[in-house]
Amino acid sequence: MSKILAIESSCDETAASVVEDGRKVLSNIIASQIKTHELYGGVVPEIASRKHLEAIDLCISQALLEAGTDLKEVDAVAVTYGPGLVGALLVGVAEAKALAYAAGKPLIGVNHIRGHIAANYITNPDWEPPYLCLIVSGGHTHLVLVKDYTEFEILGKTRDDAAGEAFDKVARAIGLGYPGGPKIDRVAKEGNPEAIHFPRPCLDEEGYSFSFSGLKSAVLNYLNQLDMKGETYVQADVAASFQQSIVDVLVTKTMQAAKEFGMKKIALAGGVSANSAIRAGFEKACKKHGYELNIPELVYCTDNAAMIGCAGYYQYLQKDFADLSLNAVPNDGLK
Repeated sequence: MSKILAIESSCDETAASVVEDGRKVLSNIIASQIKTHELYGGVVPEIASRKHLEAIDLCISQALLEAGTDLKEVDAVAVTYGPGLVGALLVGVAEAKALAYAAGKPLIGVNHIRGHIAANYITNPDWEPPYLCLIVSGGHTHLVLVKDYTEFEILGKTRDDAAGEAFDKVARAIGLGYPGGPKIDRVAKEGNPEAIHFPRPCLDEEGYSFSFSGLKSAVLNYLNQLDMKGETYVQADVAASFQQSIVDVLVTKTMQAAKEFGMKKIALAGGVSANSAIRAGFEKACKKHGYELNIPELVYCTDNAAMIGCAGYYQYLQKDFADLSLNAVPNDGLK
């Protein structure tokens, strides 16, 4: 039985968790900064870093207390080192290095995208590789073959804006504000997804690359043309039509990859996988094609430390440890 103390601070959530044997979450503490960043219409990196400094010690103390353990009893300390905001990452990395050194515990540097993938093992303890995983978040859109717990092959990723970025930018344009994803999801339920035909980027191309900057521009152009004509728009229809375009692209690309690579198991991960239309689209497509689908619980879709503890556990088994030179790598890709 192995316990991992995990720390996550890559963006605007300060989180700490204790995870046992890579599947059992003993505690999962999250201090969100959403209310703070709402005032600015998006995440302000400097403010995020300061908020992490204020919250991280308390989050870790609460995680250990809720898990009924202490630092002496954990087997390793895992931390997100990238990708993310460099200042935010440095807070978590410095804290983890100090704790690991003081307690004489192994230090594990975890890639944030690996963490999102590993969230699937928490929700479904029977879930295991190999499978196809789509990671959709504010900064990432990756389609990945998960060959083993620590072995991945990237089939495709976004060339520009990630899906989550597009949600935020369109939400701002139609007056919904930040965070865009949940607000578009809510408003779109009242709209007609077929009211406006927005483009489905990359669907006419081979391969599994994504691109959402053109879709975002198409929405902005639509709004500008109406404005120049003095015409109004239905906010819910724009939200629903934009969202449907994203759903169509993500589902179609993933189904194509599953067929090409003979994958019968598909998983979602990342904050945007909390979107109800995306979840429904994948449930419908997987049922149609006879694929098994796994989607993390909502709390494990957005940034959290439990997913980092889960991913860190499998690195722990391989003795994939970091030393005290571990640094934040804000642009680090999945590997």
